[in-house]
Amino acid sequence: MYPRFLLVLVAMAPATFACADDCDHASDQRTMSECTDKAFRKSDATLNALYKQIVQRLQDDAATTKLLVSAQRAWVAFRDAECTFSASSTSGGTMYPMVYATCADGLTQKRIGELKVYLSCQEGDTNCPVPAK
Repeated sequence: MYPRFLLVLVAMAPATFACADDCDHASDQRTMSECTDKAFRKSDATLNALYKQIVQRLQDDAATTKLLVSAQRAWVAFRDAECTFSASSTSGGTMYPMVYATCADGLTQKRIGELKVYLSCQEGDTNCPVPAK
């Protein structure tokens, strides 16, 4: 799911990653890249939790669940392709992981907002495929 460079980055410096708590004051490229990756991973975890909540609500509707799975897979493919394109001007450079993760985090945050809307649908809302709680 994550591009290979992000996995290598985290694997190379687990101790540094854990110590980079104050990302607002990061001054070197490695720390900035680790911080943006950390933010992206946090957003991705939130996204996955919301997705699971929607799947749970759709447990009695296999057809709609299948549509959700298809939509989410397509969205992940779009996010990854969009961020690869967006970060392409820094491809091969030390900024690439940070630029890619910033893009991925931003798009993931937008998707989180979309999933939250699905989870807050009112009973009888015909524009919402997720049943109300």
